[in-house]
Amino acid sequence: MPQNHNLEKAYHNATKHSYLSVQTNPNYVDASTQPSAFKVYPKFYRRVQLNLNNPVHSFIWLTSTVTLEKVYKDVSYKLRVNPSAGALYPTEVYVQIRSVQGMIDGIYHLEVENNCLTLIYELIDDGLESYVIPTKSISGFIFLISCVYYRSSWKYQDRSMRYCLLDSGHHLGAIAASAYLHDRDIQLIFDFDKLALNTDLGFENKEFITACVISGEMQEKKVRRLRLKVPFVCGTDYFEANQFIEASYQVTAIQPSRQQKLKQPSFKFDRDKFHQTVWNRRSTRRFRKQFISQVDYLYIWQQLQQPIPTENYEEIEIYSVVHRVEGMSPGLYKDKHLLKAGDFSEQTGYLCINQVIAKDCAVTLFFVSDYTNYQTAMQIAGFLGQRVYLGSNYMGIQCSGISAYYDDETQRFLETTKDVLYAMTIGN
Repeated sequence: MPQNHNLEKAYHNATKHSYLSVQTNPNYVDASTQPSAFKVYPKFYRRVQLNLNNPVHSFIWLTSTVTLEKVYKDVSYKLRVNPSAGALYPTEVYVQIRSVQGMIDGIYHLEVENNCLTLIYELIDDGLESYVIPTKSISGFIFLISCVYYRSSWKYQDRSMRYCLLDSGHHLGAIAASAYLHDRDIQLIFDFDKLALNTDLGFENKEFITACVISGEMQEKKVRRLRLKVPFVCGTDYFEANQFIEASYQVTAIQPSRQQKLKQPSFKFDRDKFHQTVWNRRSTRRFRKQFISQVDYLYIWQQLQQPIPTENYEEIEIYSVVHRVEGMSPGLYKDKHLLKAGDFSEQTGYLCINQVIAKDCAVTLFFVSDYTNYQTAMQIAGFLGQRVYLGSNYMGIQCSGISAYYDDETQRFLETTKDVLYAMTIGN
């Protein structure tokens, strides 16, 4: 682990891209060696096939389902409701179900490929509450997001923890979207005993918990920790350890996040249209340099201003580089205030490692933060990114996230000392 007075920033600083670093380490991979993208428990575990006519099943299913399968060079890719850097899908979902009619009280693994819940642990007087929300019992659902980091580090090496955390944030956004469609309030929790939970869930060093979502009725009741450890099952067909990532995760899992009052968002989407948006959400691979309307652009901004339902929080500032929005001067904006005017499309394309989508889009967004807890900040950036995806796609505007950019040069362009966590593009 690199030495730094601010350990939360040490990982980010050590994984920055620059023009020189990208040129000297282009990081080519052999696609035939890609590890498996689906975790499956042994066949003798009890399974519940998800029935979409059952509202409980539908709520869980829509958090992670495969929405498109395509074949490229004789390789099948199963694309999901949540985006993922490189379509590598390091995230997994576990859900504790308690006091829900028709379901055994237990902890389940969501088996995405086969649309089923695998019961991996039956509850008695124990449960996940003791780890994430002590002194309380949840009648309903506790979702856990984890990352099988080797699926990402196989390609992105040390920088992959960034991608895992952003993917986790997007997955939280997918859970929030499903909750909205099923009229359920949720609460995101980032500050809890992740390290103990990793051990008791049998993850060894190959998988780690990133966040939790609760949805249900909260009661004052003591729940003890899991009385047994869950047997180990690897999330990939083979594994190569990365000590840097593992040490960085350990350090960034401990520091408390900033705090805020819990407040639920209040969206006003057309339910049927929003459901289709969730189902059809995609990352675009090219823009046609077309303008978008100012009304549509401001609508997307309105969705970003909605509260994030969590008490654990890190503030994310969003800079937008407007290229093609009707009625708006091209230039760099912070929130909706013009900082400097000009056509910066070529510059944003360069900053995003010469990715054409960053200069041909209508707007390039940069998410920055002066965080206390790195894991929380990155996941909130991904959560907001999911809102950008769904808000833009809802208005018929294309979108794509970008996790690769020249860190220090982007900071200088934005004239900020805060870390750049994410970039996104929208347009047509």
